[in-house]
Amino acid sequence: MSKYNKSPEIVVNNHDHDAWKGYDEIVSTLYYKLKTISGKKILVIDCYPGVIYSEILQELIRPLNPELLIHSDDLAFSGEHITKMIERNLTDDRVFGVLSSRTMDEFFDEEKVREAKEKIENLQSGLVIIYGVGASLIEQPDLLIYADLARWEIQQRYRTKSIGNWKMENFEEDVLKKYKRGYFVEWRVADRHKKGLYHQIDFLLDTNEKNNPKMITGKAFLDGLHQAVKRPFRLVPYFDPGVWGGQWMKEKFDLERSEKNFAWSFDGVPEENSLYLKYGEVRVEIPSTNLIFNHPVELLGDRVHARFGTEFPIRFDFLDTMGGQNLSLQVHPLTEYIQEKFGMHYTQDESYYILDKEGDAVVYLGVKEDISPDEMIEDLRKAEKGLISFPDEKYINVFPAKKHDHFLIPAGTIHCSGENTMVLEISATPYIFTFKLWDWDRLGLDGLPRPVHIDHGEKAIQWDRNTAWVKDNLINRFERIAEGDGWVEERTGLHEREFIETRRHWFSTKVTHETHGSVNVLNLVEGEEAIIESPTGEFEPFIVHYAETFIIPECIKEYSIRPYGESEGKLLATIKAFVRV
Repeated sequence: MSKYNKSPEIVVNNHDHDAWKGYDEIVSTLYYKLKTISGKKILVIDCYPGVIYSEILQELIRPLNPELLIHSDDLAFSGEHITKMIERNLTDDRVFGVLSSRTMDEFFDEEKVREAKEKIENLQSGLVIIYGVGASLIEQPDLLIYADLARWEIQQRYRTKSIGNWKMENFEEDVLKKYKRGYFVEWRVADRHKKGLYHQIDFLLDTNEKNNPKMITGKAFLDGLHQAVKRPFRLVPYFDPGVWGGQWMKEKFDLERSEKNFAWSFDGVPEENSLYLKYGEVRVEIPSTNLIFNHPVELLGDRVHARFGTEFPIRFDFLDTMGGQNLSLQVHPLTEYIQEKFGMHYTQDESYYILDKEGDAVVYLGVKEDISPDEMIEDLRKAEKGLISFPDEKYINVFPAKKHDHFLIPAGTIHCSGENTMVLEISATPYIFTFKLWDWDRLGLDGLPRPVHIDHGEKAIQWDRNTAWVKDNLINRFERIAEGDGWVEERTGLHEREFIETRRHWFSTKVTHETHGSVNVLNLVEGEEAIIESPTGEFEPFIVHYAETFIIPECIKEYSIRPYGESEGKLLATIKAFVRV
């Protein structure tokens, strides 16, 4: 029986009566709140791009019977006009764009906004409701609701064609292109706008589940974030099938058996994952970026915040090829390339920690000695056109992989995991910047050729990452650095070019950890169950299970981990990542 918790919650204290579930409760609460406001009332429902307007309009707005209803999207420029504004950010590529630095107000027609303001001013009494993306830009509200939802849910809506991009009717467009517009433009703009509203909102509305909204007061929302950053916590994981996906997670995590496979799991990626906050009987889902934006110093640490701002720089995810196929052969860009081409601050350095394997599992890593770069690129281009199958054995190193091996992959190193491996990927957060070079003659799950990026990849490959260099620098660089009664601490990487440090602890008794001035991200890589405790009792004991990723905010400073339950007295292991500061 799997103990892996697919729905981890953060219980928020002292706000059981500040949360509501379902439109009937929410409408009733807003109705009585509006009755306390005399004269003309202005209710603003500011929405993150991807919120389903038809549901809010029918179930929330119309029952409140407004005298004047304004849809802020109608005051913004047309989708075609916005596309021209952001053309440079979108590029012609199917996957990659350039990060936008625009702000929400730039997308609104000043004349239309002025006319809307006049309509509001001319109304002498009654209720005015303004709803939509950027709605709070139109008029100062008496009551402000922010309608939020997680990025993973937005992606599901893209896939099911229930939404297009903001101001666009592109429901049928390639999902990768819709995601690109969201990732590089819409979510950046919306996050900048949302950051300025956190301390102004009266209510936060969770719109992740169709016809099952939840609402909390702005005070309960902020206090929930404040309580979350003072304790260990887990993000809400999600799982996704893929052309190369395997069966390990399906069995170990008790996932849906009818699915063909599961390839990915994001279990520790705050930019993509969400948080469950529990208020009494009401569970609210919010993007975990809300926590980073509100408490960056407490969460990340002062020096990490100084370096990365409100970006969470460490990512833990799973890659499952057990009973599946090889990942695509790939490479990540060097820092200067990702900065100059895509506007990212730092690149996607990473590593593969082998959580499990079957048979003759391997990892492809680096190029072989004395190969011709020109010949290899030429063969990759021929393979892209379908003229040949790329002769990987001629050019790419193949190393055997066993459980608890750690392969380090600084940007510029060609790599991929082979079949029958379960990888815990520990990396820097810019997670979409993978230049696929060869995909083993496969089509994607959508029946289309999976995109490869040889032009980008050619400029990223570091040809001196050859067999000898890889063996000396990237495979199992384990170093015992401390030990005590019942525990051993090892440094496992990452490479000197990577800003993340990883430490593995083997323990059968309690072991004390320090945060090292950085947020800590950990995974229980051996053993069934462990408990995290505060030596001063600052947070409630926190239980984790095998393969669960968990986060320790830097402000905790010191904590301990020990075997728990059936694991007491047994040998366990955690892998911990933090930023070298």
